Amino acid sequence: MPLVIDHKNISADALGLRTFGQVLAHLQRENRLVVHVLIDGEEPDLERISALRSASTDSHTIFVETTEPQTMAREVLDEVEHQIVAAEMLGKDAGALMQSGQQVKAMENLAGCFKRWQHVQESVLKVSQLLRLDLGRLALGDGRPLTAFFEAFSQQLRTIRDALESRDFVALADVLNYEMPESTQSWREAVAAVRNVVDS
Repeated sequence: MPLVIDHKNISADALGLRTFGQVLAHLQRENRLVVHVLIDGEEPDLERISALRSASTDSHTIFVETTEPQTMAREVLDEVEHQIVAAEMLGKDAGALMQSGQQVKAMENLAGCFKRWQHVQESVLKVSQLLRLDLGRLALGDGRPLTAFFEAFSQQLRTIRDALESRDFVALADVLNYEMPESTQSWREAVAAVRNVVDS
């Protein structure tokens, strides 16, 4: 049965690939990331992936699309940069709204801001795992390791949460207006540091 990898027919027999699991192992050795799979024209149930690994290449039509880890990392980092811009705008707006007494609207903006910061942090961590990067060895412009910055940023988010819980809108506005812009710049430097490794 056909084995198609990145739109090319591959001879599974010539490569000694008897099962879907062997196909996946072959792609991993080639440093390829699987981004899409069809078995007999259908997307497999990922909860049954271990059972599917034994699927025979002789009795199933297997279609696989892959990408390079660096390509995927660049795409994720491009999206992260957009999220940073959006979080920065929402944070500034939330601070201004809070100072003008529009707490309800400020909270809506703050929720959107938090969501984006969470996405940024998770995405950078996933890229570093994908590429097996040691974030303790990458640094911001001031020499601070990325791991130290991540810890400080998490603490800053906790401070914002505490100010929200205690309804201390003055402290919250101060963090949003004076501390978050510095963190935003640090995030840009963190993304640049990871991108430099991806591009090297």
